[in-house]
Amino acid sequence: MVLTFDPFREFDRMMGAGAAGLAMPIDLYRSGDHFILHCDLAGIDPGSVQVDVDRRVLTIRAERSARTDDDVQWVRRERPTGTFERRITLGDGLALDQISATWQDGVLTLTIPVAEAAKPRRIPISTGDRHESPAPALTES
Repeated sequence: MVLTFDPFREFDRMMGAGAAGLAMPIDLYRSGDHFILHCDLAGIDPGSVQVDVDRRVLTIRAERSARTDDDVQWVRRERPTGTFERRITLGDGLALDQISATWQDGVLTLTIPVAEAAKPRRIPISTGDRHESPAPALTES
């Protein structure tokens, strides 16, 4: 039986449960030998962002501070504040010790390499040829 390799199989399950009020929307795609995850964290200080990997669980934590001016009277306040956390269970076949993270314009980008052992590779085929003397030719009598 041939199975398709999907290191984020749990991701789809998690997206189905509770996807309505996500505070950390993400995009995830594969590009060559890497998975790329973009996480929108607008208005968050990049110094408050923490990314951890424990076994196969990737955790992103961030904090958005509330404005604390005493002379402000709020008319409408829709942007959530506090600590946000997103956990994603990663599949096998990823190089978890080589994950890299960058920050640009309020977007956290994680690059998650596919492990060498999980990459597609060509398997050489041995023909089994041995240097034996050829069978004698048949002759008609």
